[in-house]
Amino acid sequence: MHDAVIVGAGFGGMGAAVELRRLGFDDLVILEREDDLGGTWHVNRYPGLAVDIPSPTYSYSFEPNPHWSRLFAPGEELKRYAAHVAAKYDLRRSMRFGVTVTSARWEDDHWEVVAGEETFAARYLVTATGFLSMPKTPDIAGIESFRGEVVHTAAWQPTDLRGKRVAIIGTGATAVQLIPGLAREAAAVTVYQRTPIWVSPKPDYPVPAVVRKLFARLPFVQRAVRWFGSAVLELMMISGVVHYRQLRVANRLAERWCRAHLHRQVRDPGLRRKLTPDYSFGCKRPTFSNDYFRTFTQPHVSLETSSITHVDGSGIVTANGRVDIDVLVLATGFDLWDVNFPAFEVTGRDGRDLGAWWRQNRFQAYEGVTVPGFPNYLSLNSPYSYSGLSYFTTIECQMTHMRRLFTAMRARGASGFEVTRRANDEFLERMRAKVSRNSVFSLGQCATAHSYYFNQHGEATLLRPTSTIGAQRAAGRFPLSDYDFLTDTGTAGGPADRPGRSTAPRPAGNPAS
Repeated sequence: MHDAVIVGAGFGGMGAAVELRRLGFDDLVILEREDDLGGTWHVNRYPGLAVDIPSPTYSYSFEPNPHWSRLFAPGEELKRYAAHVAAKYDLRRSMRFGVTVTSARWEDDHWEVVAGEETFAARYLVTATGFLSMPKTPDIAGIESFRGEVVHTAAWQPTDLRGKRVAIIGTGATAVQLIPGLAREAAAVTVYQRTPIWVSPKPDYPVPAVVRKLFARLPFVQRAVRWFGSAVLELMMISGVVHYRQLRVANRLAERWCRAHLHRQVRDPGLRRKLTPDYSFGCKRPTFSNDYFRTFTQPHVSLETSSITHVDGSGIVTANGRVDIDVLVLATGFDLWDVNFPAFEVTGRDGRDLGAWWRQNRFQAYEGVTVPGFPNYLSLNSPYSYSGLSYFTTIECQMTHMRRLFTAMRARGASGFEVTRRANDEFLERMRAKVSRNSVFSLGQCATAHSYYFNQHGEATLLRPTSTIGAQRAAGRFPLSDYDFLTDTGTAGGPADRPGRSTAPRPAGNPAS
């Protein structure tokens, strides 16, 4: 039996593996459906791919990268960074590629994970399948009848676009990166927009060699840059969103900054209106770009905002007419809430199906990590888990949570854990109250955003509605009495009388106990 099975070899799965190794668990199996590590930075290879936050904030704090070539690093550098981390922390020996997990089931005192004809038994299960891992194909009549080339941005294939008529459906963060490059190659580009996006200027500059050498020799300088960048992003992109009621001025300033950027680049008032969101800043993921808006001013690029009625063999038809095309690009994002929570069937104690339970009882996870009824299970891409703007903030908060949890488990002579239903319910109510009372998702104008932040019940359960500092503090100080610690037989040991019901009182005045 393995110590743990980790599903996913992206940055989340690698972070979990690093933490488990630090805790003394060496028999790990990391299962990855793709043919190499890196997660989204391996799968996505479209032209213009880059991080959409400053590079110094997009890395593990314990493994800074002083070699970013630009302030917003291109995708291939993120892929190389992932390979570097795997090599330094000796993770590849635990990785199995081309393995697609279909189900996992709790069996008395361990997990059985099924992947094809193989079954892996492990004491602990960690799912790190990512938030954006299931590409979404639009439900448009006739799309399968198109005789030209169809490509999704998450399955990009190199193609010669010179002299071709290209249509792209979608104007999210991926499309913002991709569209300028398409326009530089194609003879004609038609962009089909359902929802405009808030875009701010991108201070993307090459990082001078002298600065890179300084970062390598004096890591504390890079840490200071990282801290400053994170603070600016927290104020601009997070505070005005999750603390909208208290910091509405930050939200308004971000919106005006984006409007001014659009006005500088697009002089045509009609085109500006089409590109201006009618929802509050933060309801939908914003992004950075210096050339997205300007692209629409080129004569061979057109913006279509009428709904698509259908696709036929040679083009796209809207209420405004039809456009004949040679290549159809789908920048339609990912399906989070229908197929990605969870990404495969997870069955816990007493036959509880996680996907069904989430959909019937609200999407929820204690501190964005654990779920009642699912012993020895860590879900890294979970409701209320995403904290801050950099994904690495989320990963490291979860690593801290794991460290505190496993250390406490061992101190009690236990081999398992399960969050209590009481603790989970209290956490869920706190998060729902914060979203309802403070966030732009409840107090702003989000009805027209069509944002993946909202699940099928209309609840914004993806982002943790607290500050980054608050999330980090909670990860290291959550009450240990919120967990039952289990013996090898799967029954609770220590202060709790049975899984799911903790009888241990919280020590007064010390939430970290």
